Amino acid sequence: MSRRPGIPKSAAPTASTGPEPRPDQRAFDPAIEALILDATGAARVTSVELLQSLWSGYGSIVRVALDGAAFPSVIAKRVRWPTEARHPRGWATSRSHARKVRSYAVETRFYRDYAATCDAGCRVPRLLADARESDGVLLVLEDLDESGFHGRRVEVTFDEVKACLSWLACFHATFVGRRPDGLWETGTYWHLETRPDELAALGDTPLARAASALDRRLRESPFQTLVHGDAKLANFCFSDDGARVAAVDFQYVGGGPGIRDVAYFLGSCLDEEACARQQDALLDHYFDALAEALRLRSVRLDVAALTRDWRDLYPVAWTDFYRFLAGWSPKHWKIHAYTRRLARAVLGPNGNRHHDV
Repeated sequence: MSRRPGIPKSAAPTASTGPEPRPDQRAFDPAIEALILDATGAARVTSVELLQSLWSGYGSIVRVALDGAAFPSVIAKRVRWPTEARHPRGWATSRSHARKVRSYAVETRFYRDYAATCDAGCRVPRLLADARESDGVLLVLEDLDESGFHGRRVEVTFDEVKACLSWLACFHATFVGRRPDGLWETGTYWHLETRPDELAALGDTPLARAASALDRRLRESPFQTLVHGDAKLANFCFSDDGARVAAVDFQYVGGGPGIRDVAYFLGSCLDEEACARQQDALLDHYFDALAEALRLRSVRLDVAALTRDWRDLYPVAWTDFYRFLAGWSPKHWKIHAYTRRLARAVLGPNGNRHHDV
């Protein structure tokens, strides 16, 4: 079972065998160093290693090695508003910038006020410190590599996919029925309200005509929870044996039915053939894990009704993401026969079944 080749955004480079690197002062200044030392009780910073640049030039994520702290390193996510916005697909607009600024405020709020609710079943990094700057945001987070989640995947086994679905099930069970105060009212980065430009790019097509009905059907599900909002393979960190995962990148966490995360995640790590072949088994695993997670958390609701509702919404959630993707990047690899087959089931063979999606 594999996904399209590529390097996960959270993948770390291999350790250097050369001289110990010095902190990169362009991404790391004395004020940040002082904040980290104060938050961790470390005596000094010994090195700073660039892990990745953030999407569209909005800063960087670095690993900060420490001396004298209770742990050897932390992760610093330094977000800086770019002086000149850029986007690899040409979507650098004022609306896009405003969405990104809001997303980092949401991520900070999640780590401050929600992350502590997540248990071992939906492991997330611990927030150690945060700061709002005039030109951005700083988050200092637990280094998941040092906590046993070293693994990053570009290909996944069936059991590793199940591990991620189990994480999602626990996350959704943890927050079912909770209002997304301070988060996105509607989670996910592609939901209709924030993507009018991509909708306009579709023109007068069945997907465009169905967009409002798809969005309404998802928002009107009687079973709402918090969704991760960007639950792709690259945002999961694996234990050495692949049996457990932790998740990162909570910029688009907010309200919604949990099946939105499930559909998006499966599309991020399975190719067309695997989607069709493994769909039923993987959905069965997710709903079994969800029922167990709800039981363990003593959540009182009609699990059978929730399962029926979210199963019915699976092709709707997939088609809703297809609606975004077709406007944003119409030649994207995720637009394949399986995607179109689910869309036909939702929209009808002629694409005219959109008033009652």
